[in-house]
Amino acid sequence: MNKNIHKFKYKDLFFLLDVNSGTVHVIDQMTYDIMDFFDGSNDVLVIEKLQSTYDKTELQEVLQELHTLIKEGQLFAPEIKVPPVFAKEGTVKSLCLLVAQDCNLRCKYCFADSGEFGGTKRELMSKEVGEAAVEYIISHSKSRQHCEIDFFGGEPLVNMPVVEHITKYVRKREKETGKIFKLTLTTNGMLLNDKNIAFLNDNNISVVISLDGRKEVHDRMRPDAGGHGSYDRVLKNFKKLVQSRNNENYYMRGTYTKYNLDFTKDVLSMADEGFDILSVEPVVAKDAPYSITEQDLPEIFAEYDKLVEAFFEYRQKGKGFSFFHFNVDLNKGPCVAKKLSGCGAGHEYYAVAANGDMYPCHQFVGRNKYKLGTVFSGVVNKEWPPYFRNCHVLNKEACPDCWAKFFCSGGCHANADLFNNDIYKPYKLGCELQKKRLESAIVVQALLNVSAE
Repeated sequence: MNKNIHKFKYKDLFFLLDVNSGTVHVIDQMTYDIMDFFDGSNDVLVIEKLQSTYDKTELQEVLQELHTLIKEGQLFAPEIKVPPVFAKEGTVKSLCLLVAQDCNLRCKYCFADSGEFGGTKRELMSKEVGEAAVEYIISHSKSRQHCEIDFFGGEPLVNMPVVEHITKYVRKREKETGKIFKLTLTTNGMLLNDKNIAFLNDNNISVVISLDGRKEVHDRMRPDAGGHGSYDRVLKNFKKLVQSRNNENYYMRGTYTKYNLDFTKDVLSMADEGFDILSVEPVVAKDAPYSITEQDLPEIFAEYDKLVEAFFEYRQKGKGFSFFHFNVDLNKGPCVAKKLSGCGAGHEYYAVAANGDMYPCHQFVGRNKYKLGTVFSGVVNKEWPPYFRNCHVLNKEACPDCWAKFFCSGGCHANADLFNNDIYKPYKLGCELQKKRLESAIVVQALLNVSAE
């Protein structure tokens, strides 16, 4: 089968993806079988292979339709080339500020070691470091008007005075420079109260809230510093936050592990509690009791099928929700540069540690060889940004022949480094999970489009 297409089944439906154009076709079984052989120039061979199964005239009609799709650029579209912009220095668009390298939870799967980030000391970001970070993105975003800052940790609300100070400083500098900042804060919810909820709302700060679904699942993996479950406390605070902003401008994120491969129940638990902008992500961990392994993939794949069914069942009940990994734009999608390089870590997106050190992204903090410089000195290790900038799907040995490459953009650099010590070698298990999620997303979006017609 041609490498520039991907076909798969879901129940009694058949799907065909044209890799380079991103076009998805819902097809019949005859077309599905034809695509095992058809390459755009071998009609005679296709008919010879399939005329014992299908009527010859009908085969010819389908082949004619396929040739029309080729002419329209929706099948066997030309290969995407690396755009000239990749030869230029990246424009900084986003910073992640670790305003608190400390946390009031002790989540067992935390990549940040509850704020220690691989052995770095627990500390809080100062106002001076925060201001320097804002000035860095202003001066390095060039002519770009829209920029992003994410308040992260650890737990950023541990350092709420500095979050407030940086926010006010950003709003002041917006007026002075004409820049427009989107601000986001990621929280475990333990310290959400009326005062800081009001501040977040008044300053239009998007909030990412962490809940793992069912109480027993959440409490097992997300205890507080004393070993006690946190579910009841954070659920109450999350409801107060979301209700205060009319169920908008938030995103609830959970993590599933080997302990809860039946994670559809966790997504539905979130929905049943009144949250409707949801995601659960697979844990990324090496050699831990809760790590996901290759042997778990069949069960996980079946679970995503269950989640697709549940997604539509809840819509029919009037309890519909948005699930992050199902939100794939099948009409136009991202620009070519984003298709190739994804999040832009290391050249368009940086993380700033509490002490001002800069890294390619928040997951690299504490991996000392990747330290770039500081917000005061700027990028000193100048070999890293072009190295990351060129680490796109067309430069990774495992990616060019993969049908999912323009959706996943080669996967997470930090995960590749964690498992392979090389950002150019994708995390294989993550690739398999990503491909299944993408198939599920294609199914969901295709059925949503059909129901809207």
